[in-house]
Amino acid sequence: MKEISELTLPEDVRYSDDHEWARQEGDFVRAGISDYAQDQLGDIIFVEFPEIGETFEKGEECGTVESVKTVSELYMPVGGEVTAVNENLAEHPEMVNNEPYNGGWMIEIRPTDFGEMDSLMGKNAYLKMLKG
Repeated sequence: MKEISELTLPEDVRYSDDHEWARQEGDFVRAGISDYAQDQLGDIIFVEFPEIGETFEKGEECGTVESVKTVSELYMPVGGEVTAVNENLAEHPEMVNNEPYNGGWMIEIRPTDFGEMDSLMGKNAYLKMLKG
């Protein structure tokens, strides 16, 4: 497992208490699990996505991430409609481990309220939470 100082935590994403990240991209938000979360889970072997077109509230369970160690729930970092899922993860779930913020993204959301992004943590607040 990585030390906290070894984690990749981009400045341009926001983080939830449940270790999801969210990055605004135009009218959408792309989301996945943080470097910390993928490191804790170990080798990712499967990702179960919500259906495109489904809507969820912020914090609602919307899928699962399965690793060699366990199955973990995926939660919505912001409320809205799922507009895309990362189909590449069906064949290459290890992308979540290798590049959680780029090729390992999981879902794209059309938020119902972009203001919910403000309730997520920036890098420094997330780091502080991880350090306890």
